[in-house]
Order: sequence, then structure tokens, then C-alpha cells
Amino acid sequence: MDTTRIGLSADNADLGFSSRVRSWLRYRSARADDWTASELCALKGERTVTVVIPARDEERTVGRIVKTIRTALMEEYPLVDDVLVVDSRSRDNTARVAAEAGARVVAQDTVLQPLPDMHGKGEALWKGLAATTGDLVVFVDGDLYDFTAEYVIGLLGPLLTDPGVDYVKGFYQRPLVHGSQVDADGGGRVTELVARPLLNMYWPDLAGFVQPLAGEYAGRREVLESIPFVTHYGVEVAHLIDLLRWRGLEAFAQVDLGMRTHRHQSTHALGQMAGQIMLTIMDRLDRSGRLVVAEPPSALLAQFRRSEAADGAVREWMVTDLTVRERPPLRTVRPTGRSGPPW
Repeated sequence: MDTTRIGLSADNADLGFSSRVRSWLRYRSARADDWTASELCALKGERTVTVVIPARDEERTVGRIVKTIRTALMEEYPLVDDVLVVDSRSRDNTARVAAEAGARVVAQDTVLQPLPDMHGKGEALWKGLAATTGDLVVFVDGDLYDFTAEYVIGLLGPLLTDPGVDYVKGFYQRPLVHGSQVDADGGGRVTELVARPLLNMYWPDLAGFVQPLAGEYAGRREVLESIPFVTHYGVEVAHLIDLLRWRGLEAFAQVDLGMRTHRHQSTHALGQMAGQIMLTIMDRLDRSGRLVVAEPPSALLAQFRRSEAADGAVREWMVTDLTVRERPPLRTVRPTGRSGPPW
């Protein structure tokens, strides 16, 4: 991999961080254009590749994502063997649009029946893993406006060229769009306000990840089937923490995928996401014996939104249950004979 992709400030790069993190930043960070589809096809051999797209109410974007993968990475170059859209209880035409674009589509709740249904993005990802067989699995969010084939190429690059890499995380420039105004680096608000500070505090070896909550990442099936999946928005941060404990920092790589523009969520929705991520991090601290509290944290989040109620109230009190639930490693549900960590 190119060793000059992320610069380290001469003023404070060494402050408090180990040489291991600085070395990882240099040698495990790359760009998507470091590889081409043709080069990776030659390296793929007998291995199979699956792309999983979790989607809920994404009829505007999911079709173009699927068509791009099929055209560039299945028809022009045989890099991807299967593209699966997991319809996560959409209320629009997501499933139909995805199927017409050429994806294989499964409804989230039809996979691994009769297991009880759970909710959330992590549940869709886990079901997508269960419904596929590819040796390498790439996860791509279904709400991307500017998706290109280079997303998949970049995420597969380290896995196909370095046997020491088990899990590849994407990062990108994330603009925040407000009407005609654009903040070039304003996206990723939950990352900067919640996930990054907490990871730096408790798992400083993960401080080198540009976007630890990125929804675009890839891994080897035997590894993905050996870790639990938090069913809500804590899934990505839990992956990093669990894999760091099991495989170590050198098993990770990260790749610059360029630009990521997607549908922004409301501040209330981001608050719920932040709460789930905080509960997930506290759960991992508790499992490792690093959290000492008199009583467990409440999973209820009270929020207020503007109201025009008939009684004249100007704020409506909303309460959301953010309880963190989790699916076990897939290999324990569908035994494969592979070894894994003692979760």
C-alpha cells in the first residue's frame, strides 16, 4: 500500500500515541485508485466476492448502486459474484427497484427463520451475511448519491493483496449540505462528537481510523462469521473493538474512497444513533471489566421536538428505548467448523 496517504503533523503527531498507531497509519492506509478492477480480478483466483447492501426506503439511490456494480464489476470485469440487497422493512419500492436493477433481494425477516425478528441496521447486515456465501464480503450503504465502482475496488484491494488484512474500513470526504450551502467536511457529526472521543479514551489503538462509523467496509467471511453483530447503529464500532481484541490492529486496513454524499438524518435521529453507540461502547467496557458503576445506564432517551398541539404545547416529549441487542457470531447459529474467538 502507498505509505503517504495520511499526513502526520510535525507539531503533535507523537503526542501520547504509540509508534504502533503511527506505523499503522502509514502502512495500512491506502486509496481506492491504488488498484484497478483488472488487477484485482487477476489476484482473485478461486475466491468469491459478495456485495451486501442493507436498504430501508432507499428507492431513489439503491438502483443506481446495483447497476454500477453489475455493469462495472460483474459484466465488464468479473470481480463481484453476487450483489444482495437486504430489504429492511421498506415502506417504498426499494425491493422492486433493486431487483429490476439486477440485485438478488431478500426481505430481512425471511432470513434464518424461525429466529425471532430484531430491528436495526446491524440486523440487516447480519442477515445479509447469513444469506450469502462469498469468501470476501463487502458492505455498502444503500443511500449513497455518488457511489462508484471504486468503492468496492478499494475495499477489496487490501484483502486481495495482503493476507494479513482481515477487515477493511472505508473513509471519505463527507460534505454536509444545507440547501445551497455546503460544509465540505461537515458530515460525520456523530463520529466527531461521540465515537472518536470515546475510542481515543478507551481504545487508543483505534485512534488512527479516519471514520470509525463508516458504513462501507469489507472482511473475510471466516472473520465476519466469528464476531457478534449489534443490531442497531453500534454495529460498526463494536466490530472495531471486538476485532481489535481478537485479531489486533495489524488485521485492519483503511482506504480513502473519495467523496461520500448521502441523505442526512435529523438531529433527533442522530441523538438516538449517538445513544446506541454510547451504550455499545459501555457494554464493551463492561465485558472487559473496565466499567465500574453502581447501576447500569438507562437505555431510555428523552427528546423534545417542536409541536403545534391543540392544547398550545410548543414542545412534545418523546421517549425512545435504545436498548442494545446483539446477534451472536453467525458460526454459532449456522456451524461451519471454523475456529474463532471465545465470545
